[in-house]
Amino acid sequence: MKENLKNKILDAVKFFIPDFNGDAVSSRLVIEKPRLAEHGDLTTNIAMISAKQVRKNPRQFAQELIEKFELDPNYFAKVEIAGPGFINFWFTNNYFYERLGTIIKENSNFGRLNVGDRKKTQIEFVSANPTGPLTVGHGRGAVLGDTIANLLEWNGYDVTREYYFNNAGRQMRLLGDSVRLRYLELTGEDVDFPVDFYQGEYIKDIAQHLVDEFGDSLKENQDENIFKQRAEDEIFDDIKKTLQRLKIEFEVFFNEKSLYDDGSIDSVVNEFRQKDLAYDKDGAVWFKASQLGGETDKVIIKSTGEPTYRLPDIAYHRNKFQRGFELIIDLLGADHVATYPDVVAGLKALGYDERKVKVLIHQFVTIVQNGEIVKMSTRKANFITLDELIDEVGADVVRYFFIMRSMDSHLNFDLKLAKTQSDENPVYYLQYAHARIASIIRYAESEGVELSQTPKFELLTQPEEINLIRQLEQFPDFVESCAANYDPHRLAEYLHETAGFFHKFYHQHRVVTDDKQTTSARIALCLATKIVLKNGFDILGITAPEKM
Repeated sequence: MKENLKNKILDAVKFFIPDFNGDAVSSRLVIEKPRLAEHGDLTTNIAMISAKQVRKNPRQFAQELIEKFELDPNYFAKVEIAGPGFINFWFTNNYFYERLGTIIKENSNFGRLNVGDRKKTQIEFVSANPTGPLTVGHGRGAVLGDTIANLLEWNGYDVTREYYFNNAGRQMRLLGDSVRLRYLELTGEDVDFPVDFYQGEYIKDIAQHLVDEFGDSLKENQDENIFKQRAEDEIFDDIKKTLQRLKIEFEVFFNEKSLYDDGSIDSVVNEFRQKDLAYDKDGAVWFKASQLGGETDKVIIKSTGEPTYRLPDIAYHRNKFQRGFELIIDLLGADHVATYPDVVAGLKALGYDERKVKVLIHQFVTIVQNGEIVKMSTRKANFITLDELIDEVGADVVRYFFIMRSMDSHLNFDLKLAKTQSDENPVYYLQYAHARIASIIRYAESEGVELSQTPKFELLTQPEEINLIRQLEQFPDFVESCAANYDPHRLAEYLHETAGFFHKFYHQHRVVTDDKQTTSARIALCLATKIVLKNGFDILGITAPEKM
C-alpha cells in the first residue's frame, strides 16, 4: 500500500509542478505510521517539502493535493490535514479484511519482499580468533549479525555469512605454549606457568585430551605446532558448536593467513607505493591516511616486519570486492570504533566504492543479577562464556535479550528477568502468545469448528479486532524498515506490541462462540496472528512453541 500511495501522491504533486522530480525528494519524503493512532494509519510530509515550489502555505497546498488524490474509497476511509501540513490517511475496514486474507494465504511467506533484488551481500560477524571459547561479548555480535542476515534474506538479498579469523601470530604461539606447559604439568613435570599465558580451564582440558591420546610421548617432541594445532582444532570445534546452539551457521570461514599465502598483503603495499600512498620511516612502512582525510598517517608494517591490523584488513576487504559482493557489512564491537575508518580509507585509495561497505558497531554486554554485575564462570579466565549463558537461560532467551535493545546501547543482561517464567520476561510473553493461539485452535478443532475457506471477516468490527488486524498487516513494513536500517531491535518491539494487541483482543472477546460464523472469523484472526508471530520468530531465530 505504501508504494501505491507514494505513486498517487507524486502524481498529484506533478499536477501542480510538471517538472517535479520525485526521485530527488525521495530522501526527504516520508510515508509512515503516525505515532498516535488517532492521527490515522499513514501520514506524509509531502506538502511541507514541496510547498515552496508552488509558493504556497503547506496546509493550503496539502488541501489542494488532497483534492487531486485518486484514492480508492474501498480502501481509504478519509484523508485529513494535521499540524503544519501533514496529510493523514485512514484505511477502511475492507482494506484490513483484504489484508487479513492475504496473511492467511501467504502464510510463511507473509513479510517476504524482493527489495534486495538478489543483491550479492556479505555480512561478516563474530570473527573471534580461535584462542578460547566465545564470550557473552561475542554472543551479542553473533546474534545481531545472524538476525540482520535473516532480515536481509527476507528482503530478497543473496546473503553470505562469513567468519574471519587469524590462526597465526604471537597469540596463537602463546596458545600453543600454554597447552604445552599444561601438558607437561599433567605428565608430572614441575612447570612455572607465566601469568601472561592463557589461564582458562579449557587449556587444561585440551592438554588432558593430548595426555589421553599420547600419554607422555610428546614430552620430548620439539614440534610446537602439535600443541598449537590441537588447541586451534578443539577451540574452533567448540566455537562452531556454540554457534549452532544459537542456530547460527556460517557459509564461509576465511583465514587471514591465506592473504599472506596468495600474495594479497604484498599486493596492497605495492599498490599503495605506486599511488604514492605509502612510505618508509623509522624502519616501518606508513600509510598516508592524512592525505585521505585521516588525522595522522598510520603504520601498516612495523619495524619488526610484522603488519598492523590495518594491512590484512584492507587486503581482506579488497578480496570481498574481488569476489563480487555488492554490499559488504561488517559488524564490529565498540572497541573497533576508532580503527575501521583507516580500512575504509585504504579501500577508497585502491579505487573501490567505499559506499558499498556498511560498518555496524555494537556496544558491550554486562551480565546483571539483582542490580549487581555477576560472574557466572567457574573458570579462572576472566570471562563469561557464551555456552554458560545458554546453559543458564536457554538459547531463545539469549538470542532475544541480545537484540531487544538497539545495538548502539550498552546492554545489561538481567539474569533474574531472563529466568522468569511470567509476562515480565519478554521472551515468555511472546512465546506464550503463540502457544495460547495454538491452544485456541486445537480447542476449536476439538469442538468441530472448521476454518471456512471464505470466513466472513466483515463480522470483525470490534475495536480490538480491527486494531489487531491493523497491527498484523504492518509486518512487511517492519521487516523492510528493520533491514534497511540494520535495526533488528525494532522487530522485537513490534512483535511484543503484536502480542499485546492479541492479548487485549483475547481478554475482551471469546473466540469460540455459539455463532459459527463469528467463531470462524475470529479463528482466522487468531491464525493470522500466529502466522505473523511465527514469521517474526523465524527472523529473530527463536522457537515458536505450540504448548507451554
